[in-house]
Amino acid sequence: MAPRLKVFVTSDGLTDYVIATSSRAKALAAWGVRQDIFKEGLAHETDDPALVKAATAEPGEVLRRPAGTRADLAKLKPPKAARPAGPSKAALRKVADLETKLAALDAAHSQARAKLEAERATLERKAEALDADHTVQREKLEAALSAARQAPG
Repeated sequence: MAPRLKVFVTSDGLTDYVIATSSRAKALAAWGVRQDIFKEGLAHETDDPALVKAATAEPGEVLRRPAGTRADLAKLKPPKAARPAGPSKAALRKVADLETKLAALDAAHSQARAKLEAERATLERKAEALDADHTVQREKLEAALSAARQAPG
């Protein structure tokens, strides 16, 4: 034996939502409500013939109409599919931009280090040449000084 269908109604102030189900819990689940709005008086069972006829023709489907009217009931649009988990396009673009900037920074740093190493090598060569020149001139002067000290008189 099929369960007896009851017709339940709730409203958000703009739209009336109607459903034919076998229990209040199923109505709450179909409306996507977690709290007991029947207990709060925001939803109730109805015996309005027009609502009963429309809702029992499509049991389990949430029907809607403008609040407080006798307009035709329409099926509630199914909820939009949940967006896939993961970063948005903007976040992916931001990550790509930051990765590009990081690579450019690393490349600039490498070039600057190479330039400094080249300058260091040049300075080392200049220092070695300066030391060699100093050594040669010092040896000449020491020889001249030694000769001057040994000269009579």
